[in-house]
Amino acid sequence: MKKILIPVPSYGFDPSEVALPWKILSEKKYDITFSTPDGKPAATDVRMLKGENLGIWKSLLRARQDAVAAYCEMEKSISFRNPVKYDDIKESDYDAILLPGGHDKGVKEYLESKILQGIVVDFFKAKKPVAAICHGVVLAARSIDSNTQKPVIHDYKTTSLLKSQELVAFRLTKLWLKDYYLTYPEITVEDEVKKALSDSANFVKGPNPIFRDDLQHLQRGFFVRDRNYLSARWPGDVYNFSVEFIKMLEE
Repeated sequence: MKKILIPVPSYGFDPSEVALPWKILSEKKYDITFSTPDGKPAATDVRMLKGENLGIWKSLLRARQDAVAAYCEMEKSISFRNPVKYDDIKESDYDAILLPGGHDKGVKEYLESKILQGIVVDFFKAKKPVAAICHGVVLAARSIDSNTQKPVIHDYKTTSLLKSQELVAFRLTKLWLKDYYLTYPEITVEDEVKKALSDSANFVKGPNPIFRDDLQHLQRGFFVRDRNYLSARWPGDVYNFSVEFIKMLEE
């Protein structure tokens, strides 16, 4: 049974980008281990889960019911309730790593973790599957190989949360949520990821992200796969992203 590592912050990860891959992978009988900074169970971004204070945009911005149901199920699982500490992660214990996203400020401890950045480097060096979605791509972009002094995705093609997506969500809600949708107000995810690449042309935006995918409409989702690395943009890509990740694991 292949073992998959999913690191998350203590609070603030996106429920769709964690719970839906967890459910899809679990149904395929993969062994999933969660990891948190202190080894205590994490909590998702409540606003995304319940739609609190999203106003008229609630139905558009909050997690869909399938993600909410998957999160409630995942929250009770043995693996989610018993995470390992970041400090205790060993790349050799796992066959692949999945890096979810989330835009709440709580994800900063995850994105800025030098421990996780080093672990991501280890997975790339081992040529094991690395899957990153949304802000998870920022963690990959910040993971610097000490031998080359370059980000591990420097010579890879990738996507991530698009600048247009990030700014639209921010502008729709800034009157009452301030910069909630800007994890780092000084730079967007897309701009930071592009800076990590050898050529900005290696950043692939894909089709306009209008509709969210599901198992019956995988074509609505978008991903970029380059060798052992898989990336996607937002919760609307998560089903196609997860199915492709399984293909990588089976290869």
